[in-house]
Amino acid sequence: MVRVRFAPSPTGFFHIGGARTALFNWLYARHMSGTFILRIEDTDRERHMEEATSVILSGMRWLGMDWDEGPEVGGKYGPYFQSQRDDIYGEYLEILRRNDKVYEQDGAIYFRVSREPQLIDDLIRGQVYRVEEKDFVIFRSNGTPVFHFVNVVDDVAMEISHVIRGEDHLSNSSKHVELFKAFGAPVPKFAHIPLILKTNGSGKMSKRDVGALVEDYRKSRFLPEALRNYLCLLGWSPKDDREIMSIEEVIQLFDLCDVNRNNARFDDKKLAYMNAAYVKSMPLERFLEKGKDLLPNFGGDEHYADQVLTICQEKLRSFEELNHFVSYFFDEEFEYEERAWSDLKKRDPLLRISELLEVIENMEDFSEQGLEEAVVKLAEEHAVKTGDYIHAVRFALSGRTVGPSFYKMIVVMGRERVARRLKRALSGK
Repeated sequence: MVRVRFAPSPTGFFHIGGARTALFNWLYARHMSGTFILRIEDTDRERHMEEATSVILSGMRWLGMDWDEGPEVGGKYGPYFQSQRDDIYGEYLEILRRNDKVYEQDGAIYFRVSREPQLIDDLIRGQVYRVEEKDFVIFRSNGTPVFHFVNVVDDVAMEISHVIRGEDHLSNSSKHVELFKAFGAPVPKFAHIPLILKTNGSGKMSKRDVGALVEDYRKSRFLPEALRNYLCLLGWSPKDDREIMSIEEVIQLFDLCDVNRNNARFDDKKLAYMNAAYVKSMPLERFLEKGKDLLPNFGGDEHYADQVLTICQEKLRSFEELNHFVSYFFDEEFEYEERAWSDLKKRDPLLRISELLEVIENMEDFSEQGLEEAVVKLAEEHAVKTGDYIHAVRFALSGRTVGPSFYKMIVVMGRERVARRLKRALSGK
């Protein structure tokens, strides 16, 4: 039976590397119909932050990672906070004492290593031999246990079958294997996943780097499924090189043998691309609901808001830019982009606006097709490009040079609103 765990220390925020480690554990558990355990390693009480635990739990839920055992869920191997497991650690310390594996020095308790080569049969790295040369502290002089001891004790007590963690923990593995053997417990299978490097590849991504915290993506209104999809590809990929995949597909395909040995480089541009792809493919009903929640003022006209959001979905890259992208639809006092106007002056924009305004006010077929036919006819009559009308009129209606489909925008705004804005542009106000 596969039993894996994610064991974060609540000493900061939810780092992207921790989220990826949690995800790989979760994926493997789901792929193998196993058990995914969340364990909070909060023995460092001087650095422990209560709010950080909440950030981790809410971040995991936001990313769609549920846990089978752990905080707020329970389970027969609890408690799942290390700060509540002192009695268990005391029992395991006695096992080491009985086997003459520990001694006290300067108030601290040291583990006596065998100094023999330890084989780490890693599912990703292959066979790695490590020798632990020095005895190491397992209880500080103040009586608190250290990471190496509690980590292994909890893995033994919770019957963890696979330890899936970052490559930076490989150096700890010889200590841990020594402890497993000292307890007479089976050594779990190890899988050390590649590190996540900064965008420029200069080193391991840290919590101080831009884009390193899960909370930042929540605040910037990224879609959790997009971030989760991207994290799946940091060190793993399906054999057919697909990128946009449902989580059900990833679970079906994910296996530790397919995880790369090479470090993964964080690519914020690819993440933005994937988020845009998810935004564009959202079911319309969900997109409209989320969009209206994020629009501070749409005038109470839900039908108009729905129309606006519908034509903008295909061009939107993230919900962070939603308000800026659609604000002019709901605000008659929008500002014009001065630099864009300077570029348009070369195309005699006021004349083009005036010509199309006259057509719009008198046309019978006020539809996308009718508008397109009218613009084409005007361009032929005046020997100019259709783009001259489109760019000038779009700017007059929105103050910008980019946006949703031009003809759809005009139809959604409606003849009266369009005419009013074009007259405003012609008046220079």
